[in-house]
Amino acid sequence: MADRTISGRQAQWLRGVLDLAVLALLAEGGEGYGYTLLQRLAEAGLPGMKAGTLYPLLNRLAADGLLSAEWRAGEGGPGRKFFALTDEGRAVLAEQGPKWVEFAKNSISVVERGVQS
Repeated sequence: MADRTISGRQAQWLRGVLDLAVLALLAEGGEGYGYTLLQRLAEAGLPGMKAGTLYPLLNRLAADGLLSAEWRAGEGGPGRKFFALTDEGRAVLAEQGPKWVEFAKNSISVVERGVQS
């Protein structure tokens, strides 16, 4: 079984991509709330995210106009705050996503050279 914990160094990596990862998950899957986004991040290979990290990020992205947020009554439980990508969020993802992919490819190339030497 894979190690599902995240080290301090890996947490730094995650902070670097988390904004775009959340925008991308919402772009591909429509809306979501915090717990489902935590699950989707883990399923995507980004495990170990804590709610205490994700919720402030979601609220910041909403305050920046990249996400819309809507409270909905829960079915047999507490209400949930659903988040969805706005047009501005789509534009940021379209602009910044390819730049991140290029950065990640370059980073992988550098690290692979070091690991292989």
